[in-house]
Amino acid sequence: MKLSERIQIAQAKSETTPAPAKPPAPTVASAVGTSPAAAATALRPRASRSTAEPTHAPGPTAPPSVRREPARPNSTEQQSAAKPSQPPAAQHEVFKPKAQQPVDAFAALKQRAAKVLFERMGARFNDSSITENELRSTAREELIRIIDAEQVPLTVDERSRLVRDVADDVLGYGPLQRLLDDPAVTEIMVNRMDQIYVERKGQLTLTDSRFSSEEHLRKVIERIVSKVGRRIDESSPLVDARLEDGSRVNAVIPPLAVGGSSLTIRKFSKVPLTVQNLIDFGTLTPEMAELLNACVKAKLNIIVSGGTGTGKTTLLNVLSSFLPANERIVTIEDAVELQIQQEHVVRLESRPPNTEGKGEVTIRELLRNSLRMRPDRIVVGEVRGGESLDMLQAMNTGHDGSLSTVHSNSPRDAVARLETLVLMAGMDLPLRAIREQIASAVNLIIQISRLRDGTRRITHVTEVQGMEGDIVTLQDAFVFDYSAGVDQHGRFLGSPIPTGIRPRFIDRFEDMGIHVSAGVFGAPLASTGKH
Repeated sequence: MKLSERIQIAQAKSETTPAPAKPPAPTVASAVGTSPAAAATALRPRASRSTAEPTHAPGPTAPPSVRREPARPNSTEQQSAAKPSQPPAAQHEVFKPKAQQPVDAFAALKQRAAKVLFERMGARFNDSSITENELRSTAREELIRIIDAEQVPLTVDERSRLVRDVADDVLGYGPLQRLLDDPAVTEIMVNRMDQIYVERKGQLTLTDSRFSSEEHLRKVIERIVSKVGRRIDESSPLVDARLEDGSRVNAVIPPLAVGGSSLTIRKFSKVPLTVQNLIDFGTLTPEMAELLNACVKAKLNIIVSGGTGTGKTTLLNVLSSFLPANERIVTIEDAVELQIQQEHVVRLESRPPNTEGKGEVTIRELLRNSLRMRPDRIVVGEVRGGESLDMLQAMNTGHDGSLSTVHSNSPRDAVARLETLVLMAGMDLPLRAIREQIASAVNLIIQISRLRDGTRRITHVTEVQGMEGDIVTLQDAFVFDYSAGVDQHGRFLGSPIPTGIRPRFIDRFEDMGIHVSAGVFGAPLASTGKH
């Protein structure tokens, strides 16, 4: 018989057999005041009746045919014969949970090793003079000595796994650490403590990583948000934060997250992507890159439009790489994500309210303040509210060359979205006045989309030409060629191609001495692409 089966039988026997040390109260009372032999004689028949009478037995009731037979508690065959006669609910209560509970053979050893490591390392975990790499190296060496002292027979793979898991729990983010270190993973989605999905090459897959408990997941979430001065608890059950490398973090805990705490991490590359990387990925073409470089240097106001997860922030980072190094750049974001490579940069970040509901600093307030900071360029991570009105006014009052992003599905939708956001500012402005502000302030809209094959492509580069009546006029300079079809793997074969129409802002390039090759706009297409 297997060890696990013997353990289950012993556990079931201990739960169904009554304790002989605790006889019923009337039996004990009848034996008080008698000699030990008489007491034993008086107790023996009653104890036997207690095992036969169902009213005193703590276990399930046996059928009458079984009760008439002599009890054989030491017989395994008798117990197996009596097992089917137990009610189904009792069988489920005794055996099923024990068979379904997953067991981590290293759980107890991990806890002991982590506890001893905290005791030995002490204040060195909070010593600011020690770098992260030095702390990890010291902790790893100490952890190896702790595991050696345990004298547990482990294989090389088991030992390596144990050291890695404990180090990740103590110094990193538990089971997420390996996913964060994997360069192929672009997004991590924790639905609950035992369900973690990742995105690789635009496709979602379920991993075998999991947290040991809900409490373990909560500790990792609190460790992340506490490093950026944010908090998360029952009174504030959702939070936006970031990791040290700028990766975006969103966390939601109960009672808002009904099935358990949820955590989403959108990773950013440790090495910022360059325009050449986007060309290699097929996101844009060399001709488009040349045009965008000229647009940034000519101080055109550019809006990057796209849906969630399409790569707006990545494209904004690439556009910012075209900014001249001798200009003062002010960035404004909800959570710092932009990776501006220039040196003369001031980074501003909004702040949520504290526990008393005070101290909030919005993007709109930061945008107003940035106008007094003598900026040459203002880069707003994303406009999603009334700050869009202040951004348009800044673009119209001498702060040319500003960059920002907005959520929308097409260039025309981006204009309509900006109109809605301006109305959220609380100003009772006529719709025509808002559209005139947009047509005057915004020069270029870049639409980036995530196609069904998982790739991210620029589908439109659109000039905002002005107003015709009450309509904002748009003109496409580049559009994505869907007519090329897909290959056998479902990947789109098309790429952004020029419409052949020369944008009006090319005259501005010539006035500023910025040269764009004639072949950038290619041959004219049959469709003008005008909206």
